[in-house]
Amino acid sequence: MIRTMVVDDDALVRLALTDLLATDSGVEVVAQAADGLQAVAAAAAHRVDVALMDIRMPRLDGIAAVERLRLLPHPPRIITLTTFDLDEYVYESLAAGADGFLLKDSDPAEILRAVHVVAAGSAMLHPSAARRLIDRYHRGARPGAAAARGRVGRLTPRERDVLALLAEGATNAEIADGLRMSESTVKAHVSRILTTLEVGNRVRAALAARDAGLTDGLPLPTRNGG
Repeated sequence: MIRTMVVDDDALVRLALTDLLATDSGVEVVAQAADGLQAVAAAAAHRVDVALMDIRMPRLDGIAAVERLRLLPHPPRIITLTTFDLDEYVYESLAAGADGFLLKDSDPAEILRAVHVVAAGSAMLHPSAARRLIDRYHRGARPGAAAARGRVGRLTPRERDVLALLAEGATNAEIADGLRMSESTVKAHVSRILTTLEVGNRVRAALAARDAGLTDGLPLPTRNGG
């Protein structure tokens, strides 16, 4: 059972998301919150596996809430939700530690799938929004570029090959096919890449690759990769 939390300052949105999650027998809503402060308190009081997090909220917004949730002893995985697909705050939420984002008008089945995907340890991004967002807001001066280049520089040539394909959105099976290696070997490479880059999932690995200049012009991953 995936224990979820719905965080949104709009009561109707909270109700709609809660009703949607209730249709999935594998999902349970254990908490609701109207802002980031309530979300952090609720996550500390309840074991939450996945939080659906609005970005623009009073008192403590979704980005700051993501940062605080990540500091908890047992942090939930987080999907940020936004109304606007060109909202710079979405990138900031990913950099803060979110595991993905969706538009609020995403198909209900896609939202349910996202909950299962991130609960399993993968990332989930709205594809068209991801491409435009990163193209617009992740260019030019990159404050983390030097550190990212240093971490990417510690990867082996083969691991950099895997990272480049991962950042294109390739699944483990597609990477295995493209690089002529077994899927289990790819999984081992991905695990070492995440450890070396000091990131928690494939989205942030892709961001690190972009910061380092390894994948300029490529979209972030939008598919599920184990």
